[in-house]
Amino acid sequence: MSSSSRVSADARPAEAGYPRHPVLTALALSLAAAIALGLSRFSYGLLLPSMREDLGWSYLLAGSMNTCNAVGYLLGALSTPALMRRFGVWPVLIAGALLAGVFMLVSGLVTDSTALFVQRLCAGVASAFVFIAGGVLSAKLGSMQRERAGLLIGLYYGGTGIGIALSALLVPATLLAAHEHQAAHAWQWPWLALGLACLLSAAIMAAPARGIGAAAVPQQTSRQRFSVRDFRFGLGGYFMFGMGYIGYMTFVVALLKQQGMRGELVNFFYLLLGLAVVASSRIWARMLDRFKGGESLAILNGLLCVAAILPALTKLVPVVFLSGIVFGGVFLSVVASTTALVRHNLPQEAWTAGIAAFTTVFALGQIVGPAMVGWIADSAGGLERGLVASAVSLLVGALLASRQRPLAAVGPLVG
Repeated sequence: MSSSSRVSADARPAEAGYPRHPVLTALALSLAAAIALGLSRFSYGLLLPSMREDLGWSYLLAGSMNTCNAVGYLLGALSTPALMRRFGVWPVLIAGALLAGVFMLVSGLVTDSTALFVQRLCAGVASAFVFIAGGVLSAKLGSMQRERAGLLIGLYYGGTGIGIALSALLVPATLLAAHEHQAAHAWQWPWLALGLACLLSAAIMAAPARGIGAAAVPQQTSRQRFSVRDFRFGLGGYFMFGMGYIGYMTFVVALLKQQGMRGELVNFFYLLLGLAVVASSRIWARMLDRFKGGESLAILNGLLCVAAILPALTKLVPVVFLSGIVFGGVFLSVVASTTALVRHNLPQEAWTAGIAAFTTVFALGQIVGPAMVGWIADSAGGLERGLVASAVSLLVGALLASRQRPLAAVGPLVG
């Protein structure tokens, strides 16, 4: 293709209302994933040791906090499709992001366990609004740039790594400041900082999200709709992923501290994990474009199984850091793989139903995972045995996903 042809091809999407800079648009949109998971959910893993020590929690209670968050996420996932039909995709995204920020701020103002349970529940609902709406917009952006769809979708989910890395910087700094000021409950200060970060992220992504939501994309009229039966193995593999990955993300920091790793090394471990998430969008982009069935989900679950079990087997710092880097470089690409699976096999009008269904089973898995690992950790086996259970869940997820086959090609409606 000549350079003039390439220029004219690039200009046509812009004239149709498509974003002129799709990569920058995807990066802005990725702040939705940063809010929904990196800041709202995974930051809790960094705060869990301080909260548990200050409030006298058992591991079961500590894990149940994230279980409650997952219950809220499930409720949000079930209600998001109706809300998006009623109000539109991007308004649901921004409203959810603002609500997530407010609920995070609430965590910095209360100490009662019941109030914190309610906060985690509400934050989970808001996170689902953000994550599903952002996923739909990222799939739409991918349809505008089909040759780079895997990269653009990966960039969206890689935004979770931005949230994780930001948490790894904000939480230790604000905890230290709170201790220096002799705050009664030092862990409250990081929650306030994280809430402000959510609100700032919502402001940054609002205009790009609105632009994608307003862009018109030609749609193929098709009788094909989302069916649980068609995606049963993918859904099963994703449920087991939800169970397995959240146990690692909830308790790995507590395990490393329990094993005697220095605080600054733990924070660096978490920072590297987050940066690996950001990098993952490029690592797996071609695979997400290539495979139409459950192959990507199976491969990534298998890698996570190996990464999750390493800290349970050894305290060697290089091996533990390898675990974090591999885990970070893989786990959000599992989420991206389900969006790619939906986009490859369904017409655009069925994407919302497909993404919502995968998000629902994801939430169900996350409800079971933290409480299961916490219950196991309170027994004689400790946190190590809990991570082994997480690894087994991921292995089962890989086996199930390997049986997911691509559907017949989506054809236009005839007659």
